Amino acid sequence: MPDEKWLAEVEKYRDKLISPVDLNEYFENKELYGVKTICYPFGTITLPTGELIGCDPLVFLDDDQDSFYIKAPTGEFPVELCIVEPFNGDCARYAAMRIKYSDKRAVRFELALTGTEDISELAQFEKGDYFGFPVDAGLGCFCDRAAQKAFTAFDNEMYQKHGEDFNFYNDYMAALFAESYKADPRYQRAGGDFLNYTVPGTGYHIPICNSGFGDGMYPVYWGYDENGNICQTVMQFIDLKLAYIDEEEDEDD
Repeated sequence: MPDEKWLAEVEKYRDKLISPVDLNEYFENKELYGVKTICYPFGTITLPTGELIGCDPLVFLDDDQDSFYIKAPTGEFPVELCIVEPFNGDCARYAAMRIKYSDKRAVRFELALTGTEDISELAQFEKGDYFGFPVDAGLGCFCDRAAQKAFTAFDNEMYQKHGEDFNFYNDYMAALFAESYKADPRYQRAGGDFLNYTVPGTGYHIPICNSGFGDGMYPVYWGYDENGNICQTVMQFIDLKLAYIDEEEDEDD
C-alpha cells in the first residue's frame, strides 16, 4: 500500500482522476463519433488474489510489475473488447478492454493507480491527462498477480529448455495468435491481434489484445456503480472522440 501522504494527495485531487469519457458508451453503443463499434465477448480473466495488473505482456509481465493498489473482486469474470470496425482501408482497431464484475452500470470511472506514481503531478493535470502503463510491443493485458507469477515461471522454463536464442513471441506466442485468427478472423489481421491466454499447467486466463494504434502510454479505469462498488475495470487504448472527431474537424479547417 502507498503511504498516508500519497493517499492524502490522491484524495485532495480525486476529481482529476475521473475519466472525461463515459466508457460505458464504448461497450453499449454500436456507433460513436462517426465510427461503428462492436462489443466483442473475449472469454474470461482469472483473479484469485484480486491484485490486478495492467501491462504489456511481452515486455513487462515477466518483471515484478506493480499491481493497482486497490484490489479487484476475486473470481472468474467475463472480458469484452470495444472494437472499431474496419473502414476506409484501415484494419479493426481495439479501443478498450473491459472486465465486468457485475451487471451494474458504472456511474463514474476513476484512474487505477499503483501507488508508485508521482502524485504531485496531479495538481497540474488538465482534462484528458492521465497516469498510464507503457506499451512497447503493441499489446496490452489484464493479469492477476498469481497468474503473473505462473507466467513468469513458465517463461523461465521455456528459456531454460530452448536456450538463449529462444524468442518467447516468435517461437511460442506467435503460433497461438495465429490460431486465434483462424478461429475468428473477422476483427484480426492474419497474424492474430487478440488472445485469451491460459498459462500452461494452470487454469489462469490472461486476456491479451492489440493496443489500439500501437505503442504508447495507456490508462486503466475503475468503474464504480451507484453504491460505490467496483463493477468493472476498463483499459482504454483509443480516445474515440479525439481520434476520429477532432481529426476530421482539423481536416475541415
